[in-house]
Amino acid sequence: MKQSYNLKIGLFGIGLDAYWPQFKGLKERLEGYLAEVEKKMHSFDAEIVNLGLIDNPVKAVEAGHKFRRADVDIIFLYVTTYALSSTVLPVVQRVKVPVIILNLAPEKAIDYKTFNKLNDRTKMTGEWLANVSACPVPEIANVFLRAGIIFHQITGVLHGDQEVWKEVGGWIEAASVANKMAHNRLGCMGHYYGGMLDVYTDLTLLLAGFGGHIEIVEVDELSALRKKVTTKEVDARVKLFYSKFIIDKCCSPADMKQAARTSVALDKLVENHNLGSLAYFYSGTGITENEDAISSIILANSLLTSRGIPVAGEYEIKNVHAMKIMDCFGAGGSFTEFYALDFKDDVVLMGHDGPGHIAIAQGKTKVKPLEVYHGKVGKGLSVEMSVKLGDITLLSVVQKTDGKLILLVAEGESVPGPILEIGNTNSRYKFPIGVKNFVNTWNSYGPAHHCAAGVGHIASKIKKLGELLNMEVVRVC
Repeated sequence: MKQSYNLKIGLFGIGLDAYWPQFKGLKERLEGYLAEVEKKMHSFDAEIVNLGLIDNPVKAVEAGHKFRRADVDIIFLYVTTYALSSTVLPVVQRVKVPVIILNLAPEKAIDYKTFNKLNDRTKMTGEWLANVSACPVPEIANVFLRAGIIFHQITGVLHGDQEVWKEVGGWIEAASVANKMAHNRLGCMGHYYGGMLDVYTDLTLLLAGFGGHIEIVEVDELSALRKKVTTKEVDARVKLFYSKFIIDKCCSPADMKQAARTSVALDKLVENHNLGSLAYFYSGTGITENEDAISSIILANSLLTSRGIPVAGEYEIKNVHAMKIMDCFGAGGSFTEFYALDFKDDVVLMGHDGPGHIAIAQGKTKVKPLEVYHGKVGKGLSVEMSVKLGDITLLSVVQKTDGKLILLVAEGESVPGPILEIGNTNSRYKFPIGVKNFVNTWNSYGPAHHCAAGVGHIASKIKKLGELLNMEVVRVC
């Protein structure tokens, strides 16, 4: 988006105002804990809106209005001590965003010996209240459930508990991805691949599930932009190709210039429509300039995909959502499908013709000429790459028969070995449950035959994203 909508985190602590005159220094101590939480959260890429301690129902109503005016995307509720649920419900009820309850004790354990030597019942009670964060959580959970408010919990220690901050970071990262998807502008250029029924998609359902906007763009516009590309721009883009790819010696100068012209034009189309992703397909009807544009588009798409603007062929709108999600998580997201099963090595060969995510390639991506694009218009240059060796995650956005979306996930490993050197993306993936179990289980959920492949194991992050979007996540392995 040209207009930036950065993630905003709402943060507040809770207490009970009746305690403050009774226990000297308790409020200040709890505010100090809350300040530590805010400080740690500032290490993540988000704006923090901290409303301090909310300690009575009047402040709770005010806080709800403030968070709503601030347009926060997610709320972290830090339970500092016992507090009435009436100081919590009005806040989250009005804002209507996901809620994460931080149930964090100040230390791993109370120093019982020192505590019991205080010899002052009032001081002892004040000290106890500074360590009683777990007390109101069942009450809050009870009220949230009865009010239909979805919440998530992080339980641990404020100081020295790295797992807590890993969880906090995971939720913030997932919220950031949800925010980016909500503001993404997807371009749809051309039409569906006729007869590829699994790819046909309910666009409104996708907008309802992820947010964002879908812009219908014409191949004619790309062709018109190609005509305006200058020789200087073409030459500069050819040089860029040589810096980004390994160019096969059989690639003709004419094909390189065609691809460069299309790449420059596609960049301009993306800029004109402020696109964050693109799905396309065009079968051609004899209009030469349109067919030339589409047949020379693969290098252009690969560059865009590597820049965080994923491009999916075959008008695969569900899958470009999966690719965008993976890329927003920093995992890449390369367009892929099943190629073959290697039972000897227990691996699945996966890849696709067309664009590849060259930023997650094992080594430099190769460019090779193809005399024919199977099942598609024309001939021209294509890319050949494998996803980096090591941990990988597959993601598919699946439209179920009941009209709902699910996120289908699998974790595996990209392993070395021979690939099909056919000028397409190609990788060898091994899964912990074996080829047969993986294929049978994956297919049983009815995904389209395309999916997105990314680097790293991020199923736990995708699970959090699904919970924030109220979308089912199914993990195959």
